[in-house]
Amino acid sequence: MRRTRPLENIDALFETWDADFDKSWTENTIPGWTVDTAPSDPTTTSGVFCKDCEKEFANPNVYKAHLTGKKHLRAAEQRAARLADSSAPAETSNGAARPASTLRLKERAIADRENRVRRLAGAMTQERGDTRVNVERRQGMTERERQLELEALFADTEVGPTLDDASDSDSDGEEKVYNPLKLPLAWDGKPIPFWLYKLHGLGVEFPCEICGNFVYMGRRAFDKHFNEARHIHGLKCLGISNTSLFREITGIEDALKLWDKIQREKKKEESGRDVVQMEDAEGNVMPEKVYYDLQKQGLL
Repeated sequence: MRRTRPLENIDALFETWDADFDKSWTENTIPGWTVDTAPSDPTTTSGVFCKDCEKEFANPNVYKAHLTGKKHLRAAEQRAARLADSSAPAETSNGAARPASTLRLKERAIADRENRVRRLAGAMTQERGDTRVNVERRQGMTERERQLELEALFADTEVGPTLDDASDSDSDGEEKVYNPLKLPLAWDGKPIPFWLYKLHGLGVEFPCEICGNFVYMGRRAFDKHFNEARHIHGLKCLGISNTSLFREITGIEDALKLWDKIQREKKKEESGRDVVQMEDAEGNVMPEKVYYDLQKQGLL
């Protein structure tokens, strides 16, 4: 943090974090480090609570029988001894009083470090995100491209601004990118590597007549456009509602032929459902409507 923010008073920021931690620790509001206290009233709404055994009983009669047990008496003696030790702290060899709970001091130290790490992670979110993006970008580059990038960076820092740069700053201030192959630009405004361009097949054109003869560069963009609004709107203009069945179809004529075929098959299925054959006791086959009419007339 001192390297990324040299003008910021880091020590004052740490002191503010420590003060907030001390206040939260005193109020017992640190997440994960709160101290659970037993209820002051042993008789709760749901039953009776035993402070010595730290156990709750739903029935008061069971609680009374529990008080005479050996387990409860032993737990009561141990709790009384702990209270006596905490009320009268012993002195060490140098005369200083020993803390009442060494375990709680260790927990405080651990919680303080966790709070510092949590605060640092929140303050450095932007830097961590930029570092991850830069590492992923460099992983997609060849060794030669990394070397050229470092050389260009060192050249910019060594040369510095010149008179030519000052004259160029009066213009638009945009650098001209050398891109003779017309490669797509990356997030930094520079052309992507040629091997990445060939890997994704960005040089292959995929025209779509349904989208108004729009040309998609690369298979990935072509596959993605079937779920986009432009392609779906083109299908709806042709009167096609079920767009999920028309994937990989880009021609208007092919889409209309497929839609007509689907409509014919759908009508054929609906008409086939209405034709139900019935058979009487003598083996005569007839439509369902005729069968029920004869049955109502008592002719069967």
